[in-house]
Amino acid sequence: MIVEIAEINIKAGQESQFESAVAEAAALFRAAKGCRGLRLQRGIERPGCYQLVVHWETLEDHTVGFRSSAAFGKWRELAGPHFASAPQVQHVQTVLDNDWR
Repeated sequence: MIVEIAEINIKAGQESQFESAVAEAAALFRAAKGCRGLRLQRGIERPGCYQLVVHWETLEDHTVGFRSSAAFGKWRELAGPHFASAPQVQHVQTVLDNDWR
């Protein structure tokens, strides 16, 4: 399992529109090969800064499959107008999971 973490800074005053755009785009991710779920997190200290966290089966499911698809274009069409700058994306793998629940 690969986790994509995209840090996205949003134009001031467009937070609710961005959140609505991501909610609409969730179906695009859900339909993508290898996508296992997503979560949108909003900063507390920096409320215009979000993290889009997407779980992928493989790195290529994201970097090749999704990014070369029409769904990616639609995602950018929905969310992109609210970006203050280009998202910063990294991919991570869990090396330790010590859930306290």
